[in-house]
Amino acid sequence: MGTVLWILIVVWVLLAIVGFAIEGLLWLAAVGIVLFIGTIVFGLIRRRAGRSTA
Repeated sequence: MGTVLWILIVVWVLLAIVGFAIEGLLWLAAVGIVLFIGTIVFGLIRRRAGRSTA
């Protein structure tokens, strides 16, 4: 699961960079940032849930 999260984080960062690089795709940067933050929060929640049951 950790590998999938890292791949998603890299993809979201790349989307944000492309969105900022091309002004017409600024919305893509916003989507990339939101998904990046969501993926990090999801990963932290999963990690904490795994620790509390162990």
